Amino acid sequence: MTALNKLNYLNIGLMVVSCLVAFYLPFDLFLFVYAVLGPAHYLTEISWLHERNYFTKGKRDFVLLGFLAVLLFVSVYVLRYVKSFQVHDLWIVLSNSFVFVAFFSALVMVVIKDSFARFAGIALVCVAALIAKNFYLIFSIFMPTLIHVYVFTGLFVLYGALKSHSRSGYLSFAVFLFIPFLFVFADTGPPLISAYAHKSYGFFQAVNIKLYDMFSASGGKGADFGKVIFETSLGIKIMRFIAFAYTYHYLNWFSKTTVISWHKISKLRMGVIVLLWAASVALYAWDYKLGFNWLFLLSVLHVFLEFPLNHTSIIGIWKEGRGLLGGKQGALVRVK
Repeated sequence: MTALNKLNYLNIGLMVVSCLVAFYLPFDLFLFVYAVLGPAHYLTEISWLHERNYFTKGKRDFVLLGFLAVLLFVSVYVLRYVKSFQVHDLWIVLSNSFVFVAFFSALVMVVIKDSFARFAGIALVCVAALIAKNFYLIFSIFMPTLIHVYVFTGLFVLYGALKSHSRSGYLSFAVFLFIPFLFVFADTGPPLISAYAHKSYGFFQAVNIKLYDMFSASGGKGADFGKVIFETSLGIKIMRFIAFAYTYHYLNWFSKTTVISWHKISKLRMGVIVLLWAASVALYAWDYKLGFNWLFLLSVLHVFLEFPLNHTSIIGIWKEGRGLLGGKQGALVRVK
């Protein structure tokens, strides 16, 4: 068996394990991997992206993406203390616009090299951000969360399969798509939910609530969301999917260490990463809210800095797919 096949089958195994644990411990699994694997993923991926110039054509492109991540971080925390509805609505529009601008500016950074054309393209993106308020769910709620951990992870799996023309790679992608249907149709009874999960999950419930609104027959109107998230069948199905998506997203990254070589860095940088990871986990262990606040900026930063890689993989999938249909090998772009 080739090394590639071994890696693909390993990832299928990781998907199955993530799925099984998500069935029985969805809330506790999510809280654990977010606190323990999350910081390690953010730190090592940002380090890896930095070594590859963030997959953009400009040496300082990451500065804009990082600045937008800081603006989003500030806006989210300002919202907590704004009493005026008008100002509150303004900050929501701004927060949504920061994600929109970061995502489409990253596309400009990937496909355009000429400095003036890049400036014009990003300026047009900023103007287009005025319509971003109409896509609040996509950019503010789902882009930094489920689109990042499930959709983009799936695209990476698909791109890897297309590049290698590997049956095991295609099987891995098929399993990845199939597992969410298990959460919808398989009935295993109520999961185990610890008192700690009941207490700590509130920081993340916005995604659950929006999904419940979308799929509930009543549209979620008048629902007690504190109850539906933990006690209803739909709420549990949603949480199982979220737990699976996040868990496999992290495990997928670490399973490819020998392939993408994110660990081949200086001892000093690795030491800093380990120190920051240990401090982050300690904060989560001490107070989950404190850990969440501490790492929110780092989480958003790694999402924004990965946008160019997301676009690179999408372009690569298009080229590979077109090459297959036309009988030609598409261009290869190295991604995670």
